Amino acid sequence: MRTLVNPVGWFEIYVADMYRAKTFYESVFKRTLIEIPAPQAGMSMMIFANDIQASGATGALVKHPMRQPSNEGTLVYFSCEDCATETALATQHSGMVFKEKFNIGANGFIA
Repeated sequence: MRTLVNPVGWFEIYVADMYRAKTFYESVFKRTLIEIPAPQAGMSMMIFANDIQASGATGALVKHPMRQPSNEGTLVYFSCEDCATETALATQHSGMVFKEKFNIGANGFIA
């Protein structure tokens, strides 16, 4: 029997200002970001600290001259106890909220 795993294995969030993005994500999600070697010149990467044996996906902030952040870019849902808490932290750290916490039925809440 094949074991099912979550479909997301990795994500990249493109950023224009690595220091600002690192500060924001560490402050909002209370997670450490660690610099890793970038595969190309002119690129920088910060990975979310993780446990490779744990469930779920990890990923990185990426500053790349050919990839710019936008409203039409990657959409990532972070796991948390209560997304209203992270929404409040995001606004405290200059983030914008597009939609406040709302119910998505059996799957819980998102913001």
